[in-house]
Amino acid sequence: MSTLHTVNKSPFERSTLGSCLEHLLPGDAVLILEDGVVGARKATGFADRIAAAAKNNAVCVLSEDMAARGMSEGDLIEGVTVVDYGGFVDLVTAHDRTQAWL
Repeated sequence: MSTLHTVNKSPFERSTLGSCLEHLLPGDAVLILEDGVVGARKATGFADRIAAAAKNNAVCVLSEDMAARGMSEGDLIEGVTVVDYGGFVDLVTAHDRTQAWL
């Protein structure tokens, strides 16, 4: 059974993204949204961990939340995929369950 993990808090103020990455299993995916998208920027303290996770799991960010924070695809760690709300729905339906990391 695969899980879609959603993280909406900045990793610079909460530990939810780090905890999420530690619990990933094969076939799981991560969707980073709201303030969490800042953790997907290149050259941050989380860049290596997210890049490593993206080698074995889908790691996505919500495009609307990136835009709201002045980010573009060029700001993202290699291997991170940008999705819109339709892609969010696709991720939910492609996995057996969803785990929100608050």
